[in-house]
Amino acid sequence: MTTRTQRLDDLPFTGRHRRLLTGSGVGWALDAMDVGLISFVMAALAVQWDLSSTQLSWIGSIGFVGMAIGASVGGLLADRIGRRQVFAATLLVYGLATGAAALSTSVAMLIVLRFVVGLGLGAELPVASTLVSEFAPRKVRGRVVVALEAFWAVGWLLAALVGYLVVPAGDNGWRWALAVGLVPAAYALVVRFGLPESVRYLESRGRHAEAEAIVRDYERSAGVTSVPEDEQRVRTVAEVERAPRGSVWAPNLRRRTAALWIVWFGINFSYYGAFIWLPSLLVAQGFDLVTSFGYTLLITLAQLPGYGVAAWLIEVWGRRLTLGVFLAGSAVSAGLFGLAETPSTIVAAGMALSFFNLGAWGALYAIGPELYPTPVRGAGTGSAAAFGRLASIIAPLLVPVLLGAGGNGLVFGAFAASFVVAALAAFTLPERAGTVLDER
Repeated sequence: MTTRTQRLDDLPFTGRHRRLLTGSGVGWALDAMDVGLISFVMAALAVQWDLSSTQLSWIGSIGFVGMAIGASVGGLLADRIGRRQVFAATLLVYGLATGAAALSTSVAMLIVLRFVVGLGLGAELPVASTLVSEFAPRKVRGRVVVALEAFWAVGWLLAALVGYLVVPAGDNGWRWALAVGLVPAAYALVVRFGLPESVRYLESRGRHAEAEAIVRDYERSAGVTSVPEDEQRVRTVAEVERAPRGSVWAPNLRRRTAALWIVWFGINFSYYGAFIWLPSLLVAQGFDLVTSFGYTLLITLAQLPGYGVAAWLIEVWGRRLTLGVFLAGSAVSAGLFGLAETPSTIVAAGMALSFFNLGAWGALYAIGPELYPTPVRGAGTGSAAAFGRLASIIAPLLVPVLLGAGGNGLVFGAFAASFVVAALAAFTLPERAGTVLDER
């Protein structure tokens, strides 16, 4: 007997999968654009509003407080009301809040609105990766999820372009940059009505007719004849109700959960500590605003090949080795960046850091959903992301302290150490390449 999830797993990659990947990826890119823009806004406001490093740290960190809460709540909601519903709602929340932030008249107002933005951003990422993971064919699942994560580089590049072209254009340049953040609010309608709900989620709620219609739609797109009803294995409502919901800290899951949380913490600490402060750190080294933004744009470009290589390796080496190697490469690159002094070495080390760090992010999002069964998959990925966001709150606040104590060398030495710890934890995760996603 064949289940619907097995039918999905055995399909080739089709236009339907591509539309789901692109539709989710656009939301992902808009998320990245919003996160990236704040680094340029911080650099501009430091000059225009004469802000202290403490005030800048809070502007950079408060969004991650919201993201930590949003990630944990969003994951739980995705397991209860559906992946698509939560995805659309989060786009609406952070899009409207970002647009409102463009009207900020004080640091306090900006901080409050950035917190609301973070709520939406934090919930969206793990939900989108879970949705794509549950539809991707088993043989290319890792590659598809890394491709989704690659949209982050597209969004960050858009942020770098807006930061380079719009923010320095005048006193209100940063406001126009944030106003672009209204786009996700409109895109929420596309997600709500254009993307399918997870078949695994629908089955877990006994909504079999809807699940069957979606599977048949994907089979038609692949030219595959649907399995006759008498040859299908369908879980009854009674079975669904009896299926244990479990916990991410259940005995069979606790070791992988602990390791995943450590990886999330380490990668968040180093990534957001470095990239949120990057334009401001370059300005502090004596580069003018436009030059620092230009260097940041060049460094950001290296994210795309990082994703590309990770997407290839993740099906060749597997999830665990790819993640561990890219985290180790990030550690070396962070150390080199801390020692760089000339423009050429700063850009070269920064590009290496972008390459390895973002490749690691792609592998991390691929491995996360595969570690958990359907009833707790959203909660598992969401709780790990939420724990990681604690590091993204701490890091921007800690950068000025480390900078004062030991300069760039100490700052990026701390980031390198964080990457090393994350790499060691990554090598303890189970390898799930090519396996079927667990149902219970």
